[in-house]
Amino acid sequence: MFLQQGRGAPTSEWIHDSSALLRTCAGRLRAIRLCRPIAQAGRKSHQAHVPAAPLRAALTELRGYETEPVDGIPSALEAVLERLTATDDARERMRRLLELGSGLGQLAVEQQTAANRVMGCTAQVWLTATMDSATGRLHFQGWSDSEISRGLVTLLVSGLSGCSAEEVLGLPSAALQRRLAAVLGPGVLSPGRTNGFANMVESAKKRARLLAAPQTMAVFPSLRITADALEPQGTFAEAQAQYLRPDQQQVTQLAELLRAKSIGVVAHFYMDPEVQGVLSAAGELWPHVAISDSLVMADTAVRMAEAGCRAICVLGVDFMSENVRAILDEAGHTDVQVYRLAEADIGCSLAEAAEADTYMSYLATAAQTPNSVHVVYINTSLRTKALGHSLVPTITCTSSNVVQTILTAFAQVPDATVWYGPDTYMGRNLAQLFTDLATSSTDADVAALHPGHTVDSIRALLPRFHYFDAGTCIVHHIFGGEVAELVRRAYGDAYLAAHFEVPGEMFGLAMEAKRTRDMGVVGSTSNILDFISEKVSTALAQPSPERLQFVLGTEAGMITSIVRKVQAMLRKAGRGDVEVEIVFPVAPSAITTTRQQTSSGTVQLPAGLEVMPGPASGEGCSLEGGCAACPYMKMNTLASLVRICSTVGTPGESLLSGYKPRTYSEERVEGKSLAAAGCVPILHMRHFQKNKAFSRELVADITSRGR
Repeated sequence: MFLQQGRGAPTSEWIHDSSALLRTCAGRLRAIRLCRPIAQAGRKSHQAHVPAAPLRAALTELRGYETEPVDGIPSALEAVLERLTATDDARERMRRLLELGSGLGQLAVEQQTAANRVMGCTAQVWLTATMDSATGRLHFQGWSDSEISRGLVTLLVSGLSGCSAEEVLGLPSAALQRRLAAVLGPGVLSPGRTNGFANMVESAKKRARLLAAPQTMAVFPSLRITADALEPQGTFAEAQAQYLRPDQQQVTQLAELLRAKSIGVVAHFYMDPEVQGVLSAAGELWPHVAISDSLVMADTAVRMAEAGCRAICVLGVDFMSENVRAILDEAGHTDVQVYRLAEADIGCSLAEAAEADTYMSYLATAAQTPNSVHVVYINTSLRTKALGHSLVPTITCTSSNVVQTILTAFAQVPDATVWYGPDTYMGRNLAQLFTDLATSSTDADVAALHPGHTVDSIRALLPRFHYFDAGTCIVHHIFGGEVAELVRRAYGDAYLAAHFEVPGEMFGLAMEAKRTRDMGVVGSTSNILDFISEKVSTALAQPSPERLQFVLGTEAGMITSIVRKVQAMLRKAGRGDVEVEIVFPVAPSAITTTRQQTSSGTVQLPAGLEVMPGPASGEGCSLEGGCAACPYMKMNTLASLVRICSTVGTPGESLLSGYKPRTYSEERVEGKSLAAAGCVPILHMRHFQKNKAFSRELVADITSRGR
């Protein structure tokens, strides 16, 4: 038939597609053996039989579109669809779509705003919604400067007006796409138009959700970028105000108290903005105040002791104060007192899971397997690291380097078996990431992630990757799920970006947005930056004002390169009417500041900003910064700090014994102090971070241990 239509010989691309279609047909026909035959023995007639469900599903997939009504599509919208899809002639379908759009009343100019724009459309599209307070029914209005897009937005406006919010929210997006494929499919409209319509549907749902329950539509902190300014929005602005404008009386009182008592303070950067604001300001008056990640806290405490501090107060969870105590003892500062800020346990459920008997049993199993390596999360106690390494060669990791650490283990020791723990959530995400790479990626995709791997090598490592299945974070189960749900609810029509080295809630959402609407990117830092640059370039090519919104599922540190790139593009184009909003899907109380220290050095932020939303580096069970919302972290209060500091150096100091951390001074592991043994896995990680490869010593340990 192809040749009979006068189109010349079939191309290799057509032959490939046709062969794939024939294979699909054969497979589907084998899968529908449960369908009854059209004619049965003994019957004279050959009456057609309505296909059974498997046959209908197969035919729908082969056709590429749905021809019958679909559950969940409102009757008014179904009626419009019927008119558009009732003909098999592509030109007639297009004529009907354009005719539909010609009857749309133009949206008032004052409503053609950036806030009402639908992102991700080839042309400019606006969509608004109102709700009748008496009936709860919605009324949509829309407009586009393109005839085709106007037809598509008219389809939604006419089909959804009069519906309830529940009906709009229940609209089956994927089924609607299949129903419309006869209009939107290849040969009729470009993929850009198809993706644009999917984004219109998401925008309609977002507006319906906001009207139905405005009080539940909390928003994440965000940063508005224009050619010449950076403007914190929402909870970001509130956090910035708390951090930059601390109570000066509290600052002065604390600094004078610390100086008078020669007390140093080391705090983890998951303290809330108010606490960090007071500590940072006090640090300008008394130098021995530091906010950092857990690796730096103990080293900083040693320097404070060497500078003459007679006591160290630790703001963090218990394993952090225990680490400080152990490292001070190892450095010979046994006379320097260390205090937690509460008598009760300041626990961490993940760190505690790694000290349970079940975790030791997990590692005992690993010890029986040749070429095993234990990849342990950095936020665990020195005792966990020391005992773990005594059983299995161990290297620590953060959520930022865990993917590279594991893939490097398999690359340098091809028959290695990796045992990750104790975070079950991250372990499950890692297993899913590796499975996705093995089943739906190319060698180029894999090489971009790690040059030492191919799809085949990823597939081969799957049965040799294990993760602990009983390590949970109480906060993540509460907060992490809320992050994903809020992104779906409040940012379903925005661009979504996720770094492929940090599996988490945003990873799956960005993959879905990329696959269904071309509104997502999952990749490296440069991939994400290129994606944002491409969308900004598209906006600059249009003469109208534009506001682009990106939900950024990666570490706060990337914002500097984004700001520089976007502002350079806006300035070069001379456009003051195009702006970019970067949304940070994080806990509002999680912040990064220019006074924080990480193992890589001082945090760098864009010029003009002293604080950013989100955690500074890969600590905590996820990028969402849920640890900042942890009830245990919130036990570290300024009032408690002042009370303990006031008691130090007085007869009442003996009453502070309950505030001291657990000590390991008498415990030995393989002849070493617990601090010395526990630092070995950390040193392995530091070598890996510096050299992008495991040390010869670690590789030798992996390949020789247990043989």
